[in-house]
Amino acid sequence: MLPKQASSIKNMIVRSLFIATTILLAISCANEKKEPPSINGVWKSIGSGWVLEIQDSTKYALYDITSISCIPGREGEAKELLESIRLKGDTLSLLKGVITYQFLKTDTLPNLCATALQEKDQKDVLYNFEVFAETVKEHYAFMELNHINWDQLYEEQKNKLNPNSTEAELYLIIEETLEKLNDNHAYLEASEDVYEAIEQLSGEEEEEGADEENLPEYGDFQVAAMVAKHHLEEPMTKDSWLIEWGKLKDDVGFIQLKSMWLYADLDIPQSLIDEIGYVDAYVQTFHEMYEGDYIEKEVQGVRKIMDVVMDDLKDTEQIVIDIRFNGGGQDAVSFEILSRFIPGKLQIATQQLRYGDHFTPILPLYIEGSDQAYTKPVYVLTSQQTGSAAEAFAIATISVGHIKRIGAPTSGAMSTALEKTLPNGWYFSISNEIYMDNKGNSYENKGIPVDYDLKYPADRQTFFRSVADDLQKNKLDILRAIEEL
Repeated sequence: MLPKQASSIKNMIVRSLFIATTILLAISCANEKKEPPSINGVWKSIGSGWVLEIQDSTKYALYDITSISCIPGREGEAKELLESIRLKGDTLSLLKGVITYQFLKTDTLPNLCATALQEKDQKDVLYNFEVFAETVKEHYAFMELNHINWDQLYEEQKNKLNPNSTEAELYLIIEETLEKLNDNHAYLEASEDVYEAIEQLSGEEEEEGADEENLPEYGDFQVAAMVAKHHLEEPMTKDSWLIEWGKLKDDVGFIQLKSMWLYADLDIPQSLIDEIGYVDAYVQTFHEMYEGDYIEKEVQGVRKIMDVVMDDLKDTEQIVIDIRFNGGGQDAVSFEILSRFIPGKLQIATQQLRYGDHFTPILPLYIEGSDQAYTKPVYVLTSQQTGSAAEAFAIATISVGHIKRIGAPTSGAMSTALEKTLPNGWYFSISNEIYMDNKGNSYENKGIPVDYDLKYPADRQTFFRSVADDLQKNKLDILRAIEEL
């Protein structure tokens, strides 16, 4: 029996060693570090007409592309993007402001990007129009809403140009096309010599005619300043010209937001401000920056002011926020301000981007909220002069239970502007985004509705005059609406 027992023991030992070896190999494989996915390579955006090339995790280049063009855009150090990038599988997500843009990895740069554009093509009027038209065809989100027959409009506008057309004529045709699209966020920016040529072409030294019964003309900042000065019984504003605050009366706080941009500390040279003015110098300076960095500076700037505002008004029983004269700016600024009134992360809207015959999946937009949020009644004043990022503020309030809107529906310019470059260096933008509330309602063109309608005039100057001519009535109307809501 002993030999048989010895054989059995030997077999058990062999099996044990085999099992132990297998386990060790499995553990070794499991612990082996997997190579992390790399951001290097070529990435094509979903819905925005961009190609992003990242080399050696150190440098990047961004291109504007259509089916007929590739226009080099910003180049820079990859570190500009790193904090804004998330990589999952073959999808790269890039956060700019409050919007996340998604890119899919592709093998190589498009052929059009591999060859530098010839100077004759850069200046070719017909080619520039075709690039503009292709961008509109691929990305404009409101063809159906605005009843646009694009094929027909394209042919009509193209036939107004010929190989001998001037840049001034091209500018006028593109501008006219944008007007016919009824795009609330469209703009076109050319060089100074083009604007001078347009003046000569049209011969316009616009005479104002019969001075419109000598009625005064107001700017939005001007009327806003008049309102703040009159309405604030107890002014508290400190070191701020874009936000004014204090008490409307007794325990009613008042915050006036004049814009959703111009808050960033950009260290603009005084010489540049003296030469072209503060706003133009501001715009020129931020255009030289990576957009994500610029937006973050805007948020930092408004955050600093809002810390003071909320501390000053924390003991009030209700707050009125006035965005009636606010034409917009950055959604991220709007969300930073509104976060002071939201206790915890909250989905406040959704969005889709158009590309070709498709739309991206519906993406949610969130505001992170605050641990010390003001949750007592809040009333947001809006008008038809409330636009763009100020409307992002307004649509977000729909999801916040203790906030009501007073005044008149907003302007209905909801979509984020997709900014593009033409071969000749001009800049233009179109609306490629459908911005919706959490129930899927879009307010493009019609504006965000109010809970209490003060029947403000739709015309800009008529509205401004109605406020400026009777500031006391304007204030009493606001207080009455608060009492009745």
